[in-house]
Amino acid sequence: MKYLKDIKELKGVRVLVRLDLNVPVRGGSVTDDFRIRKILPTIKYLQDRQAKIILMSHIGDGEAKASLFPVAEHFKKLEIDCVYVQDYKKVLQNNDKIILLENLRVYDGEMQNDKAFAKELASLGDIYVNEAFAVSHRHHASVSAITEFIPSYAGLLFEEEVRHLKATFKPEHPFLFIIGGAKFETKIPLIEKFLKIADKVFVGGALANNFYKERGVEIGKSLVSPEHFDLDRFAGNPKLELPVDEVWKNDAILDVGPKTVSILREEVKKAKHILWNGPLGLYEQGFKEPTLSLAKMIAEATKHGAKSILGGGDTLAVIAELGMEDHFTFVSTGGGAMLEFLATGTLPGIEALEKSEA
Repeated sequence: MKYLKDIKELKGVRVLVRLDLNVPVRGGSVTDDFRIRKILPTIKYLQDRQAKIILMSHIGDGEAKASLFPVAEHFKKLEIDCVYVQDYKKVLQNNDKIILLENLRVYDGEMQNDKAFAKELASLGDIYVNEAFAVSHRHHASVSAITEFIPSYAGLLFEEEVRHLKATFKPEHPFLFIIGGAKFETKIPLIEKFLKIADKVFVGGALANNFYKERGVEIGKSLVSPEHFDLDRFAGNPKLELPVDEVWKNDAILDVGPKTVSILREEVKKAKHILWNGPLGLYEQGFKEPTLSLAKMIAEATKHGAKSILGGGDTLAVIAELGMEDHFTFVSTGGGAMLEFLATGTLPGIEALEKSEA
């Protein structure tokens, strides 16, 4: 890949930057600006080099047609003076202010990875920068097809994401991988892969319920994937750890218990490299104390020299609640993109940037 830092001269260059500004908005205001703050260094980098900056992103999931206007207003609170443009065809090329385009998913061509739409977007800039690692697992026009029509580079944050996540493939040891949450079908490849790399793989959250179910352990009405994953192949692997006690309510497992937290504390203390994705319990329903404790443990280990890489939507919510975003080696903006990169070592957005070099 070519990187933004490789470009020698940016003065007057129209830089079209794909960001991930898919942030929560309530009552017309941004309620969590973590992803916005993560890309501020890139905007400042371009401003300092007198580039002409055009920002684009989506907001909302699936076919949602939400507006980026609240994000434009939030930029102003962060002293980023930007012009919000609803129709990308009306971009003023000579405007000295930063331009923020409306939600790309307003246009059908975005999610269809339509080449004609991508070509129109590319015409707005002289170069393209992908600074949206978190959506680079998508074959979308502003991530993939656009690189066919314009010189393309990875942004500062994108470069960081790849570097830190790739480091988990050859980590310092002892290496502890903690994976929780649900969506078992997307996470089973990671468990399989990291059992070969890590010294310990701890499986918590709803993921552990599938292990219990396939072992014939009673799980009541606990959340579980209906699929069968042939988890017997992991039986007896000394690297794999499951909770040893649980918190039950209404005939369902909703969190890990205090004995499990104590075991995790000892594993975290020993680790020199920690990778964590997903909560230990049903965080969104208030079962959060063990997960909050885990975040504090990892922060303490980081303070004493361990490398810590965190990511995933619920994991980000945990550290935001604690105000501890700066207490870890690296916090990834990616959810699905992080999981896919860890599983495969690449993403459609990365492959598109690599092809653009040819």
